[in-house]
Amino acid sequence: MSQRPLIAAHRGGLFLWPENSATAFRETARLAVEQAECDVHLTADGEVVVMHDATLDRTTDASGPVVARTAAELQAVRVRGTGGEAPPTLAEYLAILAPSAVAPRIEIKSDAARRPYPGIVPRTLARLDTAGQRQRSWIIGFNADTMAEAQAAGGLAGVAWLVEVPTLMDIGLEGVIAVAQRIRVAEIGLTTGVLNAPMIARFREAGLGVGTWGANHAASIRRTIELGVDIFATDDPPLAIRLRG
Repeated sequence: MSQRPLIAAHRGGLFLWPENSATAFRETARLAVEQAECDVHLTADGEVVVMHDATLDRTTDASGPVVARTAAELQAVRVRGTGGEAPPTLAEYLAILAPSAVAPRIEIKSDAARRPYPGIVPRTLARLDTAGQRQRSWIIGFNADTMAEAQAAGGLAGVAWLVEVPTLMDIGLEGVIAVAQRIRVAEIGLTTGVLNAPMIARFREAGLGVGTWGANHAASIRRTIELGVDIFATDDPPLAIRLRG
């Protein structure tokens, strides 16, 4: 069991900087974290763009689906709180991290109807290859088939299947393990509130790494570190660094 879990800055550290913005990733790249987590969607013309939601409404000055805009049109959109930055493309995010020791952790999202974007996996991997960063990058996501596609492509640092609580409730711990083993991912991700020591022990017994998110305040960060997960994504990376020691 890992005694010193890795830290990923969740959406670039959204407690401190505008989430999934170039500013957030520039700041994260200066921190003693191991990974910077981002989320990606496809544009109308097939560019991979960094944005958490499938729509622009919550985090930008625009509205409507990300996939309804071309990459050029998104350049005119402004991420709230950044002083005028457009949503970064995956290529721009990778360029920010390239000179640093902070590795990419890329969550592949689905569209507003929760359908996978056709072609998003090969397009994401193509950007990683162009940037020379496939080998140090993790791909993560909630869609098991999408994660299976990323895993089958090979060459990544790892692939993690993120499991929603309703999925865990529906198929149980053994069902989750069975799916993870079938799609051959290296790691399972669960929100920190549902993880416990026996569950982690069972994942380890099954040969699976364990990641988590939702450890954003001192108490939950301490508990997550004590559980001995492999990696946790946090909205407050500097606090997590201090508490990890």
